[in-house]
Amino acid sequence: MAPFMLVRDAMSTVVLTIGPAHTLRQAARLMAARRVGAAVVLDSDSSLGILTERDILNSVGLGQDPDLETAGTHTTTDVVFAAPSWTLEEAADAMTHGGFRHLIVTDGDGPVGVVSVRDIIRCWVPARSRVVA
Repeated sequence: MAPFMLVRDAMSTVVLTIGPAHTLRQAARLMAARRVGAAVVLDSDSSLGILTERDILNSVGLGQDPDLETAGTHTTTDVVFAAPSWTLEEAADAMTHGGFRHLIVTDGDGPVGVVSVRDIIRCWVPARSRVVA
């Protein structure tokens, strides 16, 4: 593991932004197409929230119709934001204490990325040896 790796080194800069009126099915399709596990939900007043694959799964598991349920209804608005200059340890600590797997990364002007547990693990776990035994 490289010392003092930063969120900017691990984050995905593919930020899927949707509106609160998107249905859960629309959000799921967009997330699947972009191969991301979370979407940033941007409201008309520029407030940010996050909708994750787990939010969609929970809704479907409750028997709710993904064509009728909206992102705004299932968005987490009590969001912890990360700065690109945070260490990966700081991001992992925030995720552990908050019980979530994604952080929206902001630079003051809005979202610039999303960092997930998977992104952090990719940085912390060395690549598999290319030598076949």
